[in-house]
Amino acid sequence: MDRILPGVLVLSAAVVVFALFALGWRNRLKRQSDVERLPTVPERLSPAGIVAEGQYVATTTAGDWLDRIAVQGLGFRGNAELSVHPEGVLFDRAGNDPLFVPADAVTECRTASGMAGKFVEKDGLVVVSWKLGERELDTGFRTKQAADKQPLLEALQELISAAPQADADSGK
Repeated sequence: MDRILPGVLVLSAAVVVFALFALGWRNRLKRQSDVERLPTVPERLSPAGIVAEGQYVATTTAGDWLDRIAVQGLGFRGNAELSVHPEGVLFDRAGNDPLFVPADAVTECRTASGMAGKFVEKDGLVVVSWKLGERELDTGFRTKQAADKQPLLEALQELISAAPQADADSGK
C-alpha cells in the first residue's frame, strides 16, 4: 500500500505532461494552418546529381531553429534520402510523404550544429533554406556518411546558382 500512492502520483503526473504535449502540438497545428500546400513531386524527375542517405531532422521557420513546422508531416524526424535534381531537392522520407522543394524556391544552403531538438557536432547538419509561398523555411538533414556532406552542399549551391529565383521572376 505504501508504494501504490507514489506510483499513482507519478503515473498521474506523466499523463498530465503528455496531455500538455498533445495540447501544445494541437495548438501549433492550428497556428500553422495557413501554411500553403507542399509542392508535389514531379512525375518525371531528371536523374539526381547526388543522392545522400541520412536523417530528415525537421522543417522550421527560417532563422528560428526552434519553431518547428508541424503541419503536413514536416515536424516528424526520420530516415530519409536526399537527392538533388535539376528540378529541385527531394527528401524521400521513410514513413512520411516525400518533401519536394522546387529549384526556384531554394534560396540558400549551409551547415548548422542543430535545429528543433536535434544537436550534433559543429556543422553536422545540412540546412536547406527555401520559400513556400511567402513563408521562408529551413529544412535540416543529417547525412549518414560525413563524406557525403560536402558534395551535397556543392550540388545544392550549383542548383541555387542555376535556378532563377522566385523573387527575380516576380520583379522584386
